[in-house]
Amino acid sequence: MALLHAEGMARHVRLPDGSQLHILTGVDLEVEAGEHVAIVGRSGTGKTTLLNLLGLLDKPSSGSYMLDGVDLLRLSERRRSRLRGARFGFVFQQFNLLAGRTALANVTTPLLYARGKQFFQRSELAAQALDRVGLGDRLESTSDQLSGGEQQRVAIARALVRQPQVILADEPTGARDVETGGSVMSLLEEQAHEFGTALVTITHDRAVAARADRILRLDHGVLAPETAPLAEVSS
Repeated sequence: MALLHAEGMARHVRLPDGSQLHILTGVDLEVEAGEHVAIVGRSGTGKTTLLNLLGLLDKPSSGSYMLDGVDLLRLSERRRSRLRGARFGFVFQQFNLLAGRTALANVTTPLLYARGKQFFQRSELAAQALDRVGLGDRLESTSDQLSGGEQQRVAIARALVRQPQVILADEPTGARDVETGGSVMSLLEEQAHEFGTALVTITHDRAVAARADRILRLDHGVLAPETAPLAEVSS
């Protein structure tokens, strides 16, 4: 079985007039350990909603979702929250670093919810994660002392510090230049290949999508293999 397995996953919300807005109507997705899957689609098609469902930040209205054989929808909210912190890493276009805190403090934050060795060695593990993204000499720099590219690497180190099974990246290259964007993706792909982490990227950047093992398109609430030429991926 694939590491990630979603079947018939749907999400709808009830509007004030009593009608329902169907955001996702049928998502089937399998992602193997170490695989990079890119999801593309027009703005407003539900890509962020899908990412929230995959990352246990929201629950689907119907369907099934499993991680490594575990039925995630049958877990208590407390167990889901604990699993989200331990097994998932999130990389967003907005870095969401803690203002006034050092790079080391920002990367240590997820480890405050860890147990055992990870908790007691949190500063060491955070320093190693920062060194891995090339910021071993900026541990004590606060977020306002870092460039945009350095802030992004701190955010990546924070996402990877617990060595998650799944990385969910929402427009991870953002408005960065081509060279910086390529460096960001290389860091994420190295994690996927070295540790067997599933990498799911939502992107409008066709250069990022082209790096993936598979490209899927979300359209009208349904996820399907991308069939358009690469030049049209970012539409």
